[in-house]
Amino acid sequence: MSTHVEERRYRIGEVAERAGVTTRTIRYYEELGLLGAGGKRAKGAHRLYTDADIARLQELIRLRDLLGLTLDELVELAEAEEARAGLRNQWAESGNDDERARIAAAAISLTERQLELVHARQQRLAEFADELAEKLHAIRERQAELEQRRGGT
Repeated sequence: MSTHVEERRYRIGEVAERAGVTTRTIRYYEELGLLGAGGKRAKGAHRLYTDADIARLQELIRLRDLLGLTLDELVELAEAEEARAGLRNQWAESGNDDERARIAAAAISLTERQLELVHARQQRLAEFADELAEKLHAIRERQAELEQRRGGT
């Protein structure tokens, strides 16, 4: 008797529905290398995804929407995250302090780049917020002038 439990697999339409995106978006993310299911199937076979694939897609969409990242930035962020995951595995397998120091330096560099992307997006959002605040101030001034003129006649 086997105790191996088969992981549930989902077709692309099910994944799209669960993640709230189109199947075209999923295929495009595969082409960009953001999702790995594209390489796991024979030509002409149905795309099948795991719960881990769905969680990764949902995280990518969250980052895209939350940070307003371009697809190139999203790819860069995802690649850095994958590299950091690899470094975490190396850290766990290594007991050598010199090797761990190299791993830490590499992780710092990757994390700094991810943070640069986030800070750049924050700066653009702050600039946009400042522009909107200026527009709102100007509109309120015009409204006050109109109220004064209407009240003075």
